[in-house]
Amino acid sequence: MRSIWLGFALLGLAACTARGPAPVSERAPARASTTPPVAAKSETTRPAPPQISPSTNGVHTVQRGETLYAIAFANNLDHRDIASWNRLESVDRILVGQALRLTAPSGAVETRPLDDEPGPSARPLAEPPLLRVPQAVLLAYTEANWAQVSGSSAVAASAPPAAKPSPPATPLPAAPAAATVSTAVESWLWPADGTLAGRFGAAGGKGIDIVGPRNAPVKAVAPGKVVYSGSGLRGYGKLLIVKHAGEFLSAYAHNEIILVKEGDNVSAGQKIALMGDSDADRVKLHFEIRRYGKPLDPLNYLPERS
Repeated sequence: MRSIWLGFALLGLAACTARGPAPVSERAPARASTTPPVAAKSETTRPAPPQISPSTNGVHTVQRGETLYAIAFANNLDHRDIASWNRLESVDRILVGQALRLTAPSGAVETRPLDDEPGPSARPLAEPPLLRVPQAVLLAYTEANWAQVSGSSAVAASAPPAAKPSPPATPLPAAPAAATVSTAVESWLWPADGTLAGRFGAAGGKGIDIVGPRNAPVKAVAPGKVVYSGSGLRGYGKLLIVKHAGEFLSAYAHNEIILVKEGDNVSAGQKIALMGDSDADRVKLHFEIRRYGKPLDPLNYLPERS
């Protein structure tokens, strides 16, 4: 009996140590991830702003980033005229996609500086004036009229007393003469140090060119407000436009870095940019002065250099 139970025990141990296929358990299939794979970040270059070119049909469609000052500057116009022609409520508010007319409607009056108008001048008449001799007048017969005609002493008795002479009129004080354009800004400063390489109307075109080292400081020539900062004007590169007293504008082109933004108030001599060669063939500052949209020779306003 004891041997029988020993046999059963040996059979049980053999069964436990026998090798066989591992049991297969049912597992749920892996759930597919619903989160899209993260794409590798690629650096995207910022699109260049649209370039403002002079209009060929008298109409300009506003693009993002443009200002009325920049549009007027590109078309040699005064921003106030464009605002008037288009009935704009504010020169600081234009809408993307808005079509602006750049020509005066019929009957419109353009803004012009008073001191630019020629003064009145005398000119000779086409023919000498015609002198006329007074004709005789028929008077009714009265003693007073007879005494006046005959020159008798009765005239003094019948004639009314002579009126007292009126005192001489006091002349009105003369109106002050209109201020010249050079006094609209108290003082002008040079915008940068360097070599004058282009003059107004020649190589500098509508302004002057000053050649200097890269990143040389560019300074505001007078106190004012920045009305444009960007690179949206064709041929000017990174451009700054500052509005001054007396409806003057100063423009600083081809900068490497612009240090101020639109709406900033700047003081005379403040560093507003660094000289560069953006949209230019060499490192230089192109500088312009305009009034009522008209380019002026900066050398007539900047102080003489020693």
